[in-house]
Amino acid sequence: MKSVNPATGEIVEEYEQMENTEIAGIIHKASAAQKEWAVLSFEERAGRLKKAAGILNDRSSEYAELMALEMGKPLPQGVSEAEKCAWVCEYYAENARQFLSKESIQTDASSSYITFNPLGTVLAIMPWNFPFWQLFRFGAPALMAGNAVILKHASNVTGCALAIESLLHEAGIPEALFRTVIADNDQTQQIIKNEDIHAVTLTGSTRAGKAVAKQAGSVLKKTVLELGGSDPYIVLEDADLERTAETCVTSRLLNSGQSCIAAKRFIVTEPVYEEFTERVLEKMKQKTVGSPFDAGTDVGPLARLDLRDELHRQVTESIENGAEVLMGGALPKSEGAYYPVTVLANVHRGMPAYEEELFGPVASVIRVMNEEEAIQVANDTDFGLGAAIFSSDVEKAESIAATQLEAGCCFVNDFVKSDPRLPFGGIKQSGYGRELSHVGIREFVNIKTVYIA
Repeated sequence: MKSVNPATGEIVEEYEQMENTEIAGIIHKASAAQKEWAVLSFEERAGRLKKAAGILNDRSSEYAELMALEMGKPLPQGVSEAEKCAWVCEYYAENARQFLSKESIQTDASSSYITFNPLGTVLAIMPWNFPFWQLFRFGAPALMAGNAVILKHASNVTGCALAIESLLHEAGIPEALFRTVIADNDQTQQIIKNEDIHAVTLTGSTRAGKAVAKQAGSVLKKTVLELGGSDPYIVLEDADLERTAETCVTSRLLNSGQSCIAAKRFIVTEPVYEEFTERVLEKMKQKTVGSPFDAGTDVGPLARLDLRDELHRQVTESIENGAEVLMGGALPKSEGAYYPVTVLANVHRGMPAYEEELFGPVASVIRVMNEEEAIQVANDTDFGLGAAIFSSDVEKAESIAATQLEAGCCFVNDFVKSDPRLPFGGIKQSGYGRELSHVGIREFVNIKTVYIA
């Protein structure tokens, strides 16, 4: 399996795919290690997670360089990602005991309560776009709950996967308890069916989520799926347009536009459509596309050439169906998987820019007549991961976010982001289950009723 620098096309490293017998042995040892890990106190587990947090903070620049090399993330964003991973480790180290303490329930029994026990060994199938964060936001709570973890990472970030394994072992996580396997899709199907795997979590495409859910469901194993998104950002006529445009552009271009919760569709009410669009264009034109290692780069290359080409297909088909190119939209002649910052207007149903997830630095601007139409268009999607609404009437915007937008995460006057303290996940084709907060740590535990007559 090859790790390729998307900025140059050069091979970074080649890795040997593991044999089936080796993978089976790794899983068997993880299952045994999990039984020993589960009986440790929360304090003992927490000490290891806090050490991992320290390593992540101390080596954030090193890990950022690895992310830049393997998937093109600009260096400052890689540093922030590593530091956020440290935060989630510290958060669960400090709060897991409280989140998983037994809950007494008053019934006609002399005593009745709920306990939260680890499920066992969880398979984590992770994507390349946030190669450290996607794992740690699941792994920190899973480990603190007493589970073992088998990581099957995207093949193009195998170096990141092995670095995560190494740092956790250095922090004191038992070597057998957390392992990376280098496997293809066919092997992954067999891993899911392994009797020592008790649950599966996947972050990735809707297509991949359906396949994993089907495989896990056939052997009755719990799954949590965090899939794609086409997040709508509603701009009402009383919004602070300067702040709103800045927020929308920041969200759209985060991680070079390769984020499931990035602002994908700007849905703008008629009275402010022209001014908002002009402000967005002005800010988009200020962004620099370049090497992730260069200071001042805002947008790096996409993670792979095939992903860049697929994005361009979506843009091209949208243009052929009537979308207007306000900037960008043309393939650069330079080497690497670069794509220009692009803004499409006159976007409507029947276009990829309206109906599909565009994973890259492409914004779709949609004109609507009023608030009611804005909400209808926002919900007119198969996805339901994140959404945002911008208005100076915070009470009204809050009501819309809380009761009318169909998404798992709805933000008012800010861009959607994950936070260890808040549940994260989607509905509809964006998946099911939740990560983070006290809700996320309870996804991979046995919620057990104990009743004493």
